[in-house]
Amino acid sequence: MATDKLTDKQVKSANFAKYGKRKKLSDGGGMYLDIQPSGKYWRMKYRFDGKEKTLALGVYPDVSLKLARQKRAEARAQLAEGVDPNESKRQAKATQKERSDTFRIVAEDWLKLKKGELADSTLEVARKRLETWAYPKLGHLPIAHIKPAQVLETLREIEAQGKHETAHRIRQRIGEIYRYAVAEGRAETDPTSTLKGLLKTVPTRHRAAITSEEKLGTLLRAMDAYGGHASTRAALKLAPLLFLRPGELRNAEWTEIDLQSRTWVVPGKRMKGTLKAKRAGQVPDHIVPLSKQAVLILKELYALTGHQHLVFESVRSGRPLSENTINVALKSMGFDGTTMVGHGFRATASTLLHEQGWQPEVIELQLAHKQRNQVAATYNRSARLKERTKMMQAWADYLFDLKTDK
Repeated sequence: MATDKLTDKQVKSANFAKYGKRKKLSDGGGMYLDIQPSGKYWRMKYRFDGKEKTLALGVYPDVSLKLARQKRAEARAQLAEGVDPNESKRQAKATQKERSDTFRIVAEDWLKLKKGELADSTLEVARKRLETWAYPKLGHLPIAHIKPAQVLETLREIEAQGKHETAHRIRQRIGEIYRYAVAEGRAETDPTSTLKGLLKTVPTRHRAAITSEEKLGTLLRAMDAYGGHASTRAALKLAPLLFLRPGELRNAEWTEIDLQSRTWVVPGKRMKGTLKAKRAGQVPDHIVPLSKQAVLILKELYALTGHQHLVFESVRSGRPLSENTINVALKSMGFDGTTMVGHGFRATASTLLHEQGWQPEVIELQLAHKQRNQVAATYNRSARLKERTKMMQAWADYLFDLKTDK
C-alpha cells in the first residue's frame, strides 16, 4: 500500500527556481512529482514483465495531487490484474482516435487540403455530393472500420434512383478520401479498391448538338432574329463561329481581343485544365483567329460594352453572362437541351469540318483539345495558325451561306 508523503502545500510551492535543478518529489507507491524548467509533471515508476517503466499521470495543476493519486491507484489495480498501464493507456487513446476520426471529419479535412488545388466550383460540387449521398450513411462511422459492403450499399442506393454517373463520382471521391486517410495513418485500407466493376456502367451521353445542315441553317436564322440582351445576342452569334467552350466565351475580356489583327488570345488560366496545371503555367494560351463576320459582331458589341473590361456583361452589371444564359436563349427559340446546347457548337463544328475535309490536327488544335505531349502543347499556341485562320474564315462563310440559303 502506498504511503503518501506529499501535501498540497508542498506541491504548490515546489518549483524549479527553488531547487535550481531538476527535482523529483516522491509521494510513495512509485509516484513522484517531476519538477522541470517547463513545469511540474506527475509520473509513476513500475515494473512489468521484469522491466522498469514510467507512466505519465498528468501535469500539475491540471492534475491535482488528489487526482494523481487516483490515477496511481487505477494503474496499480491494472498491474494487479496483469495489465500494463501504459499499453492500456495507448489502446484507450487509439480507440478514442478511431471514434473521433469519423468518415465525415476526415472527408472535411480532405476538402480543406484540396482547397487551392481544385477549383472552388469543383470543391463545392464534391461537398454537396458528400452531404447528400455519403454523409447520411457513412458520415458518423469511424473511417477505419467502414467495410466495402457498407460503401457498396451506399452506392447502390444512388444507382437505384437512376443516378449512375453520380454513383461513380461518389465512389471516386470516397476513394480519394481514403487514400488521404491511409497516408495520414487514419485508416489501413481503401474499401473502394475492391468495388471496381461492381457498379453499373454509366450510359454514354453526348451533349446535344445539331449536325444537319438544314437544321443548323434554321438555328442560325433563329439566332439572328433573337431579341434578347445585346451581350446574349452577340455571344449566341459568336458561339457557332468560334466554337469555344462556354466558360472560355462568356468570361471574355476586351484586353484579350485585337480587332486589328483579328485575333483573340484566350489565357491559359481560363482554358480547360486542372487548377494546379494552370497555376504552374502548364496550360497554354489559346489563339482564336477571328473571321470577318466575328470581327463585325465584336465591333458592334464594342460600341456598347467597350468601356468595361468584360465583353459579355450580364444584365447584372459587373458580372459575365451566367453559365446557363446561352442554353436558356436556345430553349426560348425552340431548341431545348435534347436538341442543342451551348457546348454543342463544338461538336457541330468538329463534325462538319471533318466532313468538309479539313485536316484533323488543324481542327483539334482549334478546338484546343489536350495534346498527348503536354510539353509540346505549351509551345504550340501558334501551331499551324495560318491554316487555322483560313479554316475559321471558310467556316464563317459556310455558316453565312447556310443561314441565307432558305
